[in-house]
Amino acid sequence: MNDTASVAPRIRAVDRVYRAMPTSDGAGVRLNRVIGQPGLPDLDPFLLLDEFRSDQAVDYIAGFPDHPHRGFETVTYMLAGRMRHGDNQGNVGLLGPGSVQWMTAGRGIVHSEMPEQEDGLLHGFQLWVNLPARDKMTAPRYQDIDPAQIPTIDVGAGVRVTVIAGQVGNTRGAVDTGATEPTYLDVQLAVGTGFAQAVPIGHSAFVYAYHGEVQVGDGPRAKTLTTGELGVLSPGEEIRVAASAGAARLLIVAGKPLSEPVVRHGPFVMNTMTEIRQAVDDYRAGRL
Repeated sequence: MNDTASVAPRIRAVDRVYRAMPTSDGAGVRLNRVIGQPGLPDLDPFLLLDEFRSDQAVDYIAGFPDHPHRGFETVTYMLAGRMRHGDNQGNVGLLGPGSVQWMTAGRGIVHSEMPEQEDGLLHGFQLWVNLPARDKMTAPRYQDIDPAQIPTIDVGAGVRVTVIAGQVGNTRGAVDTGATEPTYLDVQLAVGTGFAQAVPIGHSAFVYAYHGEVQVGDGPRAKTLTTGELGVLSPGEEIRVAASAGAARLLIVAGKPLSEPVVRHGPFVMNTMTEIRQAVDDYRAGRL
């Protein structure tokens, strides 16, 4: 007997909706936390998604002074403003509008991220991507990617896609990705337009609307996300989004789940408490 009810629909639908929660981090930077909040602590392999957006210097000027990381990757995507980073290995860099930093913390790094502006709009995202157990103690590395290296393509009238990671048609993203095989797209939709993106059926996926309203899915299962809402998507082979009420802008993110234990303690994400204790000891002893 053919049990068609057990076959997942091809077009992904929104399973759950979460609204970004205001919080602060670093030395008092005000931001909106989407993944990493109580209702959505993670979405394997994604551990955190923050959006920072303000034109009030008091909200961001204190920045993120020296802090450690071990066991995962951080992805910083800047839309407006400038952020300077530095670390305890002598690496320095400046992220400007449209640039991306994909940092693999691996076995450990201590770094800072400080706004290099005293006024004006600062807007961007930081995504944390878990590393598999076999890679958690790998050597740290940075991929600092200039906007000119990040492809932005027109995929139809009124539809532009910035391909940070993954592939859209024949266009590959700028980031050299690893075990989680991530897709990370910034999609701009004019009113009345839509976009479809194929993704592996087993990958976790979400859509985050950060400007306007976005319809996600197809037919009676379609759901509208408003600004500041994240939709966790059901299994399927394709993500469809559309802008019917006005222009919209959104992130489409997907990745291969690791299906491994996650033990996190602040800036350390490992597989066991023993490994967390070792990370804390190494940081205190200056071994990161």
